[in-house]
Amino acid sequence: MKNAILIATFAALASTSAFAVGTSGLDKSVALADGQTVHIFADGKMGMEGRYGQPVFMPAGTAMKAADGSAITMVGNETARVGALLRIAP
Repeated sequence: MKNAILIATFAALASTSAFAVGTSGLDKSVALADGQTVHIFADGKMGMEGRYGQPVFMPAGTAMKAADGSAITMVGNETARVGALLRIAP
């Protein structure tokens, strides 16, 4: 009985922590010229999504070219936030 309660508690904690990240804080997403997407969060930090929908590491300070031709400089590296965003958003 104690094991069942313990497992249920951990399952509840895991599910609520995933929803806490979610899309709350996502400001906008910008498509890049190479097919990737940069997600910009409300705090100004950014995370990269690859062409195939996976989180991608991008060092802070890297220059990128948006699909519209503008230049974007990477601020931060929010790989975990992008991963959480991709798991929750449809």
